Amino acid sequence: MGMEKVATGRAPQAIGPYSQAVKAGGFVFVSGQIPLTPDGRLVEGDVRAQARQALENLKAILEAAGSGLDRVVQVTAYLSDIGDFEAFNEVYAGFFREPYPARAVVGVAALPKGVKVEVAAVAEGGV
Repeated sequence: MGMEKVATGRAPQAIGPYSQAVKAGGFVFVSGQIPLTPDGRLVEGDVRAQARQALENLKAILEAAGSGLDRVVQVTAYLSDIGDFEAFNEVYAGFFREPYPARAVVGVAALPKGVKVEVAAVAEGGV
């Protein structure tokens, strides 16, 4: 099974030794996305604004891989304050439709760059 790097300028570049995503075994594995704009600017504001940007990044990377949000099978979201769960859900619901992907939402002590949310996903294939 080979592995192919996925990269796009429509999402922020990796801020460490990892790929935005990789394709392998018929799936696309998207690294955790935080609320950075494609030019690397941090989106300030509440968890809703930050979640929206993180999910837009996820969408752009999936599209670059030849996949899309409608092909996501699993999502892992990390919140620096689990009290933001409902607000995160409101934004998340605007990006995904039935049948919803499997999902885990985890409360964590801290995230890179002090952000409020990070989202990673696995999706079916890509061309």
